[in-house]
Amino acid sequence: MQKILAALLLSFAAQQSAAQPVLLPVKRMSLDTALKAARAAIAACRKEGVQIAVTVVDRGGHPQAVLRDDFAPDLTLDVSRGKAYAALSFVAPTSQLEKRFTAPFGPPAAASRPLVISPGGVPVQAGGELVGAIGVSGAPSGEIDERCARAGFDAIYEDLELGS
Repeated sequence: MQKILAALLLSFAAQQSAAQPVLLPVKRMSLDTALKAARAAIAACRKEGVQIAVTVVDRGGHPQAVLRDDFAPDLTLDVSRGKAYAALSFVAPTSQLEKRFTAPFGPPAAASRPLVISPGGVPVQAGGELVGAIGVSGAPSGEIDERCARAGFDAIYEDLELGS
């Protein structure tokens, strides 16, 4: 009987050590980091003479920083968020997603809110972990939007790598 009880206790102990922890450490960008990325994206587009909106989302897809330049249309706010959300969801720049959502496979996912499958969104990773994404809208082309989003990422890249 003691051997059976000992075996059950060992089995229970093994199960407990293999169990998931109650709390998990989660890496996320600070507000200052998200704002730095957003401001850098706006500055990059201003250098090209373009007024844009930029949305930086956290790892859960929730807006952390949202900026709209003086003359960027209101529509750019929703589109920038959709691009950031798509980049986060697929962990890829949105320019690489367009081909995934063309016939015969699309456009159902591409048309699903809140996804916007158009160039201008880039994922943000730190130390190999996804921590958010940046979406830009308002330039005359998606390529310019994505360059500006990439400028936002470039502005925080070293901070992210040093902090991870």
